[in-house]
Amino acid sequence: MSQKKRQRVLFVCTANALRSRTAEEIFKNRNNLEVKSAGTHNIADVKVTKELIRWADRIFVMELHHKKHLLRLDPESKYKIIVLNIPDIYDFMDPQLIEILQDKVPHFLEK
Repeated sequence: MSQKKRQRVLFVCTANALRSRTAEEIFKNRNNLEVKSAGTHNIADVKVTKELIRWADRIFVMELHHKKHLLRLDPESKYKIIVLNIPDIYDFMDPQLIEILQDKVPHFLEK
């Protein structure tokens, strides 16, 4: 019996410090996922690259301007990007942010 390939998921925000890092933290231990996070700004802990974009099966960005940034790097990625519309108002591991992520993200992941 063959084992199902893990879905590769990338979470992107601006600085890769709060929103995308929270998302990575809460989804990284799911057996069916391989999860990374990155940021679009030069100050990001992990800066998003064309290689990271191509690595991912599904990309969740927090705001529309993040999607536009990714499309400039790799226009072919448009079909795997989902905009979550989560504003930059939350701290790392904020309970309200966790609730929003747990509500929105699973709908777009393979079962």
